[in-house]
Amino acid sequence: MKGSSEADGADWAVIYDNFQYSKDHWSTNIYYERKYLMINMANEIIFTADSLKLTDPASLTNVAEAKFVRALAYFDLVRAFGEVRKVEVPIRNAAQVNSMPKSSVADIYALIDADLVFGEQHLPINWNTASGESKFPGRLTSGAAKTLHAKALMYRQLWGPAFTLLQSVINSGQYHLESNYSNAFSHAGENGPESIFEIQAYKGPGGKPDYWGYYATSQGVRGTDAQGWNLGWGWNTPTQNLVNAYEPNDPRKRRTILFSGQSDDPAYGGFGRTLPSDLPRLYWNKKVYANPTQQIAENDLHGWGSYHQRILRYADVLLMAAECANELGQGAEAEAYLEMIRARAREGQSGVLPKVIYQNRAQMRYFIKFERRVEFAMEGERFFDLVRWGDAQTVLGPLGYQPRNKYLPLPQPVVDQSGGALKQNPDYP
Repeated sequence: MKGSSEADGADWAVIYDNFQYSKDHWSTNIYYERKYLMINMANEIIFTADSLKLTDPASLTNVAEAKFVRALAYFDLVRAFGEVRKVEVPIRNAAQVNSMPKSSVADIYALIDADLVFGEQHLPINWNTASGESKFPGRLTSGAAKTLHAKALMYRQLWGPAFTLLQSVINSGQYHLESNYSNAFSHAGENGPESIFEIQAYKGPGGKPDYWGYYATSQGVRGTDAQGWNLGWGWNTPTQNLVNAYEPNDPRKRRTILFSGQSDDPAYGGFGRTLPSDLPRLYWNKKVYANPTQQIAENDLHGWGSYHQRILRYADVLLMAAECANELGQGAEAEAYLEMIRARAREGQSGVLPKVIYQNRAQMRYFIKFERRVEFAMEGERFFDLVRWGDAQTVLGPLGYQPRNKYLPLPQPVVDQSGGALKQNPDYP
């Protein structure tokens, strides 16, 4: 849910918690515009390399990185808005883009496919030195391109090609699950063995040098200075429905959710603090929970600007592989990939998270869907999974969701600026 106090960002709650989308709200407007800013910067790199006819390996790698960024931005756009403009050249002035109409969803995905195939071909498998350490921690790899491409294919139910890419990532030997689930999100686990792509952030002592982001600050516990818990804006908080969803004694519950009035549970990724009982929400996102020592060192007591936002991790590869295998009728493989996730989650405890034995496709599909919910809780996957599965109306309907809510309306100011060239999403006349 939106989180924070009831009064803080109440307009956001109407839009996102109650599915009353707005055609002109700064949150969706800026999301749309910033994606195209990413696309334009990528297009500048691609255009420059092409105009200079740069074909050396280093330049091809740079172009592949730019194409990955462009593909990622378009993947977010097509999931959020459906039909959008396909811009493949640098935009020098507003008139150049205002006359552009929308492209079909199929055309947008075709560009995503082409960009990521290029990335698969021209990005290295890793950036390691002879000693095995990365020269460029967090820099893009072919595994990142294959993983994002597989996800884009799965959104179109292209199970076979997606499975081939996922198996390639699995068989590359470059990634494995963290033994400790919390390390997949902690400061100590940044750029770890489970990370396939994460956004790098840094904030040095005293705040300088400074390459920071708002992602974690926006989700820190929303208390007061007097309580010692003014750690962020308190947005994106777990619902009671999620809290109730976990299987009995699933350790991931205590590693994902902070409970007001309770210890942060240092045995499960906490730091030995007890949350006040009078916070504005009962539950908070523990996956982006800042270490107080780190906050002090960075002079960032009311946030966590140096948090590395995980975008693609190996657990997603395994659960996508399980889903593809199941849809392709390969039940044994689906069972094995699912068990890898559950085995890590149970942390060696007997009688917890029993192994799921394949019986039929429908039964395994149910368990894979459930596992994705708890494994990626609070990571922004749930809504898009429900939509692509066709389950959104059943699950979210009681909250106000309607079929048109699978997409956001295009920002009305952008539509108006086009002089009729850009048509509003037809579900939002």
